[in-house]
Amino acid sequence: MLNKGMTEKDLFSFFTHTKEEDLDHNYILSSMCTPPHPIAVKAHSMFIETNLGDPGLFPGTASLERLLIGRLATLFHHPTAGGYATSGGTESNIQALRLAKELRKEITTPNVVVPESAHFSFKKACDILCLEMRTVPLNNDLRMDASKAAEIIDKNTVCLVGIAGTTEYGLIDPISELAAIASEQDIFFHVDAAFGGMVIPFLDREIRFDFLLPGVTSIAVDPHKMGLSTIPCGCLIIREPDMLNTLNIETPYLSVKQEFTLSGTRPGAPVAGALAVLDYFGVEGMRAVVSGCMQNTLRLIDGMETFGIQRAVTPDVNVATFICRDIPDRWKVSWTRRGHLRIVCMPHVRRDRIEAFLADIGEMYA
Repeated sequence: MLNKGMTEKDLFSFFTHTKEEDLDHNYILSSMCTPPHPIAVKAHSMFIETNLGDPGLFPGTASLERLLIGRLATLFHHPTAGGYATSGGTESNIQALRLAKELRKEITTPNVVVPESAHFSFKKACDILCLEMRTVPLNNDLRMDASKAAEIIDKNTVCLVGIAGTTEYGLIDPISELAAIASEQDIFFHVDAAFGGMVIPFLDREIRFDFLLPGVTSIAVDPHKMGLSTIPCGCLIIREPDMLNTLNIETPYLSVKQEFTLSGTRPGAPVAGALAVLDYFGVEGMRAVVSGCMQNTLRLIDGMETFGIQRAVTPDVNVATFICRDIPDRWKVSWTRRGHLRIVCMPHVRRDRIEAFLADIGEMYA
């Protein structure tokens, strides 16, 4: 720590210089996050000092969290579902597995069944919670093999997991089949829709992945991804709200005497930002956002295949993957574990960015 403080001018000159070292979003094609909408930033700023970890001190902000959960619960076809705002998909997934384990605490050697494509947060969750993680191989289309999942489940399985919008390939697992298996086996079924949860409901075609399926117990969704909110804002939505009380611990010196959340201090600002975007856009506005991203995804795939660069799979959401050996240096992309080029067509990846990328690719491959 400095002995003598800096002037505001010097301090923000330093910050400005440092921020210039960050990558330019115009060239970031690998991220599942995007610059927040100005409406989210404005709402975030209004609630910057709020702490949902002590909700009795901030009842107005706490009411916004309830509204946000209600909006998402309705979007997922179960308006009476409960939940809370998390720091993102990792926390939501940890809490879902924590809840599943607690509900079956008579099982001494619990396991969870996840697809090979599961986000790495499930490895963290299993390590923390001392759960055996059983991985299900994927079909040729890189989706979870439901029949093999059924074979792996046994009397010690406390949770089955399916992915709605895989991180690497943008695919949706056979959620309907998995939900049926979970119902038949009476197993907690968690759907990780951290990315897809703010995409799938706004697609032109109906894909069932949510509480319309009786077997779905919980859903993870991240408004700070396709919901254009400020970071961090995820949500864990639970079909039966009272289930969360299973996780309650005593908090005697707070304004509430019990809490089921994982984090203690929880910022209210991104919750306000997430709700602001949803209410500003509405369903029609979000459909337009998603439609634009999907159109850009299809344009990217079409353009790449014009140069002989084949898609790895046909995605369900706005993630495109290719069998490609190299890309121009100025673009920030990522590569899947199978070695495929991966690009996420987020809202900041506008059509002009797609065309600029394709022009650069054309110089390399044409």
